[in-house]
Amino acid sequence: MPALETFDYAVVRVVPRVERGEFINAGVIVSSARLGYLKARVELDERRLSALDPASDPATVRRHLEAIPLICEGGARAGPIGLLPPRARFHWLVAPRSTVIQTSPAHTGLCDDGDRMLLHLFETMVRVPNSEPRPDRRAGG
Repeated sequence: MPALETFDYAVVRVVPRVERGEFINAGVIVSSARLGYLKARVELDERRLSALDPASDPATVRRHLEAIPLICEGGARAGPIGLLPPRARFHWLVAPRSTVIQTSPAHTGLCDDGDRMLLHLFETMVRVPNSEPRPDRRAGG
C-alpha cells in the first residue's frame, strides 16, 4: 500500500446573491505538494442555482467555474495565474473573496491517490445524494 500523504482541499461554492450568503456547492479543488497534485472538478446544478436566484445567468457562472480546473492544470491557457507554481495557484484559488464564485476554507487530510480523493470529495460534497450525472450541466472536470 502506498504511503499516505497530506493533501488540502476546498469546496467551490456558487453564491448567486452575495449579500444573502446562500450558496450551492459546485466543485472541489484538491492539492498535494508531496504528490505533485493539483486538480479540480466542477459541476453546476442549474436547478439548484435557480432556486437560490431565478435571475442568475447559468452560462456566466459555468464559464467562471470552468476556469478553475484550467488554473489547476496551469500553463499559459490559464493566464498569468496559470504560470505560477502549483501551490501558489492553489492558494490563489482558495483565497477568500466576496464574489459569486467562492471557496470554503481549506481543509487537510491524508490520501495516497489524488484522483480517487478528488472523486470521493466531489461525490460527497457536491452531488446531491442519489443524483444522476447531468452531462449537459457539467462545467468541466
